[in-house]
Amino acid sequence: MFLISTRNFPPEVGGMQNLIGGLATALINHGPVKVFADKTDKYEEYDKSSKATIERFGGFKLFRKYRKANRISEFVRENKNIRSIFFDHWKSTEKINSDILKNIPNFCLVHSKEINHEKNSGLNKRVLTSLEKVKFIIANSNFTKKLAINIGLPEKKIHIIHPGHDEPLNIEDKFSKESEKFFGNSFPKILTVARLEKRKNHQNILMCIRNLKERFPKIKYIIIGDGDEKKRLHSLVKELKLENQVVFLNNIDQKLKVSLMQKSNLFLMPSIVDKKSVEGFGISFIEAASYGVGSIGGKDGGAEDAIKNNETGLLCNGQDISEIYNSIIEFFNNDNYKKFGSNAIKFSENFTWKKIIRQYLNLI
Repeated sequence: MFLISTRNFPPEVGGMQNLIGGLATALINHGPVKVFADKTDKYEEYDKSSKATIERFGGFKLFRKYRKANRISEFVRENKNIRSIFFDHWKSTEKINSDILKNIPNFCLVHSKEINHEKNSGLNKRVLTSLEKVKFIIANSNFTKKLAINIGLPEKKIHIIHPGHDEPLNIEDKFSKESEKFFGNSFPKILTVARLEKRKNHQNILMCIRNLKERFPKIKYIIIGDGDEKKRLHSLVKELKLENQVVFLNNIDQKLKVSLMQKSNLFLMPSIVDKKSVEGFGISFIEAASYGVGSIGGKDGGAEDAIKNNETGLLCNGQDISEIYNSIIEFFNNDNYKKFGSNAIKFSENFTWKKIIRQYLNLI
């Protein structure tokens, strides 16, 4: 049996939720899976359809953390057939009794923005103490591994295992037609799927779209996501007079999202560093790649593991609007986007959950 302790799990939406949900599904092919997760909206319906056994915890965050840790300890003592335990975050291991982990292979996934705290700060000390209990620290990219070493985590415990992605979906005709309505006869068709937050850099993309529409009169840019920057980005679209070029979408069907991705020519997310927040990997680049769509990402962070520069897309300095603009021009010059898309499909095959889960099983 495999155990997963997580603060982030479907049906809640987000990158971490998709990652841990995908991990659980991939593990099911190799044995029973028990998940200890937080309660979220509409979790009952999701849990009934899941092949994993899911136990949920609600209430105040601090009490929830203790109750979950105590329940995991109890479950481990009562069950002797546990092959390994997975934690989604260093905070998920913080209250775990280290004695229960001694004889069971265990993993904690680390992500750049969650561990990016100044050395010797209070949060840094908590990270180091929490992860001292863990046998395998899993970094999602080379960038995250370097960051983990720099903040004081032992290199010998750190392994790079990239996030996996699901096999491409077959898109029903109704979703295909709906996505065609959004894009129409536009070109280029540009897409970003990400939370509306500063480090995702939608604001600089919009400035580029304003300039690009002179060169590409039929350009269309679709943004899928929600977040703190929503109001500011909507205002910026009006200020730049881009109402006919930019579409905001949120809470849409997964198959519509995939259909929009499939019909786009470019997945664009030139992320930047915002305070401590930095892109650790960028699984969305791989998801787009699996549908034959090349990407442009930022040089800051771990995107270079998800985009092979000049092969499956381009990397640029997201802080420099002119560099983003020039990268988009280069992406479409001489139909480069077709070459990038073709290469991206092959590259994405390295990240299927079927292959990624093997890396975990080999460590066990």
